[in-house]
Amino acid sequence: RNAVLLLQGRHQEVEQTLRAAMGRAAEEQHYEQAAALRDQLRALHTVQQKQFVESTGGATDADIIALAQQDGLACVNLVMVRGGRHLGDKSFFPEHAEGLSADEIVQAFIAQHYLNRSVPPLLVLGAECGDKTLAQLLGEQAGHPVRISQAASGERKQWLEMAQRNAQLALQQRKAQQGGQKLRLDKLRELLGMPDLGRIECFDISHTMGEATQASCVVYENLDMRSAQYRRYNITGVNAGDDYAAMRQALTRRYQKLSAGEGARPDLILIDGGLGQLHVAMEVMGELGLNDLTLVGVAKGEARKAGLEQLIFTDGTARQLRGDDPALHLIQQIRDEAHRFAITGHRAKRGKARTASSLEEIGGVGDKRRRSLLTHFGGLRGVTEASVEQLGQVEGISKALAEKIYRQLH
Repeated sequence: RNAVLLLQGRHQEVEQTLRAAMGRAAEEQHYEQAAALRDQLRALHTVQQKQFVESTGGATDADIIALAQQDGLACVNLVMVRGGRHLGDKSFFPEHAEGLSADEIVQAFIAQHYLNRSVPPLLVLGAECGDKTLAQLLGEQAGHPVRISQAASGERKQWLEMAQRNAQLALQQRKAQQGGQKLRLDKLRELLGMPDLGRIECFDISHTMGEATQASCVVYENLDMRSAQYRRYNITGVNAGDDYAAMRQALTRRYQKLSAGEGARPDLILIDGGLGQLHVAMEVMGELGLNDLTLVGVAKGEARKAGLEQLIFTDGTARQLRGDDPALHLIQQIRDEAHRFAITGHRAKRGKARTASSLEEIGGVGDKRRRSLLTHFGGLRGVTEASVEQLGQVEGISKALAEKIYRQLH
């Protein structure tokens, strides 16, 4: 039926039908169905936006900024138009926006978003910008005049309406996601007997046979992962493969400041590992005078299979939750993110170390020549794939040295 309506040009009716269905699915906690309907709405909007902007945009370069607010949440949608063509849109969810006016939220977004980004000549807003100096400051930063215009009528008003629909859709999507996150968090609160549980930090260790050990700390707060607060720790001065020592070092470095009264205090600390890692965490907290922090170990299940994890508590007891328990799903989500963040850092560190060591082992290739080779070929892989003749073309590399490098790397 929706396909027929689209062919008849009745886009608005299709959008209303999909939006209502998505709302019902979210209320009934059918989140996968709600996500599928959300994707259909996005696809519909993409078609509408391209059709509209390409027919009315001329050669305009502009960003259209719209705001939607509901139940304490705020969403800023930014639609990018370059050369009259719609390049896409992105939604942002400002934190700590409660109590701020729409004008204050939009101004703060503009000031932060364009701090290290290029600014188009035109920004289109839904209301007059209260800060008269903002356009001047953006222009000085961009090196060209920037106008901040209110979308009062015509095509700019239509642009803004398009962005506002995007913001509203993204806000509904976020509310549906948070509905699922709230259920998970409530179940974890119930499990742990912590009704005020809000901020969760999780630690993981990653290495390959003890090489390039890295620890990660990720943060969950306000029903979402907070990537800006993630931290990685290069582990040094411990025996290769000693996960206990690595965990001790990471936790000590993380919570020394907290013991001195600085930094955010977590309600719960998840430790990826079994009783041994948990005991290390307990010792560190005791040494730092932070015995009141709640610690839980997350031990991998048999054959590392998801859903078979055991929660290890500081009194030595363990508990395995049902595979479909929302509390377990939240723990898995946070633990998996800690693992992802640790392993990406570890791989980058390992690759960098191996790149340096491979060339350092070649006599006659000092620091300057090594940098020249890596710069010329874009990394160790490029150096390895180069022929003797290509190596010899790099400044400072003689034919004899090129042959030596080639033999050493093959």
